[in-house]
Amino acid sequence: MAETPHKAGFVSIVGKPNVGKSTLMNALVGEKLSIITSKAQTTRHRIMGILNGDNFQMVYSDTPGIIKPQYALHESMMGFVRTSLEDADVILFVTDIYEKHDEEEVIKRLQHAEVPVLVLINKIDQATVQDVKDKMIYWQEKMNPTEVLPISALHSTNTEHLFERLMHYLPEHPAYFPKDELTDKPERFFVSEIIREKILLNYKKEIPYSCEVVIEEFKEEEEIIRVRAEISVERKSQKGIVIGHKGEMLKKVGTQARIDMEEFFQKKIFLDLYVRVNENWRTDQKLLRRFGYSE
Repeated sequence: MAETPHKAGFVSIVGKPNVGKSTLMNALVGEKLSIITSKAQTTRHRIMGILNGDNFQMVYSDTPGIIKPQYALHESMMGFVRTSLEDADVILFVTDIYEKHDEEEVIKRLQHAEVPVLVLINKIDQATVQDVKDKMIYWQEKMNPTEVLPISALHSTNTEHLFERLMHYLPEHPAYFPKDELTDKPERFFVSEIIREKILLNYKKEIPYSCEVVIEEFKEEEEIIRVRAEISVERKSQKGIVIGHKGEMLKKVGTQARIDMEEFFQKKIFLDLYVRVNENWRTDQKLLRRFGYSE
């Protein structure tokens, strides 16, 4: 009996902010790898979730939502998007049932893609059957993609079928990464993402987008992991808001982050959080490099 050939490849998940790209990747990989909150632009780096099987390896990259760059930070985020389109074997363009059709820039790029493009209409659990049919017809006519699939990433509706379609398009290739790897990111990256998620959940307006988290220390001992993290803000006034009255807000963020980290690492966590002002870090190339935004 002939051996099943091994398949491996890169699947890029692209689309506008807030359409459910991170939720989809987590549904496909089965781990909470990407930040999921209801604020736009929460994913700033490419994160690779790696799904392994006996005869396949699927490497997902979850890219920042496609936006017109306003800061050097946004330019760098868009750089991650371009790179992930270039090395993709399959592209998943995620849109949702509420989508306003103004992604001309993305559509132009995807129409010239030389690999299969699957348009995913997400959040179908919030729509009527007719709405879903209308959207499917719209995207088929607009882009003429390889396939259009309706899904609900949150409820994992149709994600099994999506996986089967991805397996169909995945090229024959040996594994790119060791089979026991879940992601290409180091542990301290997930620590900073967990803290950033809590900042997004606890602060309003521009505060979350003016914050960056840097892990100064990550020490794993037998019984405990010791983490020292710096939250960078752009202005002194923001530092006061992040810390809060008598340090209450920072304490709340720290407690929530520690609980999630203990679940993620299955180990006791000691977390030391502090806030520093780094003026205009979003436009400072040197600081952006330090925060990992330059490839």
